[in-house]
Amino acid sequence: MLRLAGLEKSFGSGAPLIAGADLEVAAGEWVAIVGESGSGKSTLLNVIAGLDRPDRGEVLLEGRALDYGDDDALALWRRRHVGFVFQSFHLLPYLSVAENVALPLALLGVAAGERRSRAAQGLASVGLAGFGDRKPATLSGGEMQRAAIARALIHRPRLLLADEPTGNLDAANAAAVLDCLAAAVRQANAAALMVTHSPVAAGRADRVLRLAAGTLAP
Repeated sequence: MLRLAGLEKSFGSGAPLIAGADLEVAAGEWVAIVGESGSGKSTLLNVIAGLDRPDRGEVLLEGRALDYGDDDALALWRRRHVGFVFQSFHLLPYLSVAENVALPLALLGVAAGERRSRAAQGLASVGLAGFGDRKPATLSGGEMQRAAIARALIHRPRLLLADEPTGNLDAANAAAVLDCLAAAVRQANAAALMVTHSPVAAGRADRVLRLAAGTLAP
C-alpha cells in the first residue's frame, strides 16, 4: 500500500534527518516508528504526506508516486487519500463534534445529509454515539482523540498518519485510544504509520522501527 524508496531529507548543511529510508507498509498494517527527539520522525511523516519535499527518493501509495511539483495536486491528494491524527487533537472549538468529524467530507464536497450520516457512524465506531451535538470543550482528552480518529477515517483514506497520538493522554485514556486506533486501522484496511516516544503505544503496533542517524531499522 505504502512504499518509501531511497527517501532522503536534509535541512541546511547539517547531517540528513532522513538518509535513504526504505519502507513498505501493507494494507491493514500498523507500523510504529520510534526514535529520540529531533531524530526526524515528524519530518518523515511530513515528507510522506507531501508537506515537505524530499531531496531524493520516492513516496508511493498503491504504486503511484507522489508528484511534489504541484502543490494543488498534493493538497487534493491529501484530502482524498490521507487521514491525520495529531497529539493536540486539532478539533475546531466553534464546530460541534459531528461537524468536526465531517469536515474532511465537507472539503470534498459531499452532500450535507451524507456528511451527517457518516459522522454519526464514525462517532459510533469509536464509542462516541450521541456525542455529535456537543462542543469539543465538553469532551475529555481521550474522547477528543477518539473523535479525531473518527475524523481521520471518515473519508476512507488509504493512508493513516499518526503523530504522537497518545502524547497528551493519561494511561487509561491512552489505552482506550490505542484500542480504538487498532480497530479502526483493521476496519478501514488502511496502511497506518505512527511516530511515538511511548513504548506502550509502539508495542501495540504490528511492527516497530527505529529512526536513528537518518535510517530506519527494526
